[in-house]
Amino acid sequence: MRTLRFYVILLLLPSLLAGCVETNILDKVGLVTLVGYDVGTEEKISTTAVVREVNPEFQSNVQVITTENKTSKGNRMKTNRKLSKKIMVGQMRVILLSEELAKDNIHHYIETNLENASVSNSLYLAVVEDQMASLLEYKYKNIEDVGQHIYRLLEQNIQQEHMISSTLHEIAHDMYMAGNDIAMPIIKKDEELVGISGIALFKGDKMVGRLSAEDSFFVKLIRDNFKSGIFETVLEKDNIPSDILKTKPNEVSLAFDAIRSKRELKLVNPTTPEFDLNLKVKAQILEINPDVNLDDPKKVAKLEKAISKNLTSDILRIIDYGKSIESDVFGFGEKYRSSVRGSNLTNEKWHELYKNMKVNVKVDFVIIRNGVFE
Repeated sequence: MRTLRFYVILLLLPSLLAGCVETNILDKVGLVTLVGYDVGTEEKISTTAVVREVNPEFQSNVQVITTENKTSKGNRMKTNRKLSKKIMVGQMRVILLSEELAKDNIHHYIETNLENASVSNSLYLAVVEDQMASLLEYKYKNIEDVGQHIYRLLEQNIQQEHMISSTLHEIAHDMYMAGNDIAMPIIKKDEELVGISGIALFKGDKMVGRLSAEDSFFVKLIRDNFKSGIFETVLEKDNIPSDILKTKPNEVSLAFDAIRSKRELKLVNPTTPEFDLNLKVKAQILEINPDVNLDDPKKVAKLEKAISKNLTSDILRIIDYGKSIESDVFGFGEKYRSSVRGSNLTNEKWHELYKNMKVNVKVDFVIIRNGVFE
């Protein structure tokens, strides 16, 4: 009898414990999908939260609420006072930082979200041109939920390799790893549209420069391997092989997709320092204007050589810009640290070395016909 009583209690115990756990029913909470940080008045933090509320009929309502306080936790309490439902951050997918704030210091905002166990490390971070609140509070004609729109905008461009990835995990890795710097997309409001306008480059925890959205292709090519993607390039008259067309045009425009690339980075001189960057790129031509006969292997070989030269020039341009603002978002510092035993590399030491860094770039570009990879 005593044994039976023990098993009955054992069976009932999970249900008793479950009754003690706080449950969050969907129609009783407000789900924060996006949070934006801006510079506030009197040294306060200005926070704009996009909150989705679901009623018992599963109809949703989106509210955008801006508050100011000394801390982000204080802003969360203020936001709660303006809503009929308790806010939860477990569904947050994007953190936005105003450009003014990014140029000052973002360290606190990264740490605050890393320390919150409810915040996912896979959410995206981006910088916003101009004021944060004006972008999020605007009543767009064709955007019902601006938080969800920005999340999907970043997600699809990153997944298709049109833009560099900037998850909280990746940003934290680059911020705390000596020799690395942060890069993240820039979001801009353009009348009734919200789009990606560029890339923000950081030195430490401060934004120090920017590149165009199109230059994301070269940044990714330098620091990572492509698995897909699309890009467009233009061969100027001086770089067009003389005999691929009967009449030499002023330029040849080319678009590629199904890109595959392999990056090999080697430190050849730790004193300078000097690196060899070898890139093997394969891609299928989507469009070429004016038309070139790609059935002629000699013409294809000359075109490949011209494209390789063009890519090399753009890659060197991007690296030189990064050096000029002392922002290494490419991974050279990480390679140096892992290659030089006992380097005791710090960000300060690497930025000094980085200014005089030399990179020998070699691009081997191959045009894949009929969409078949070797």
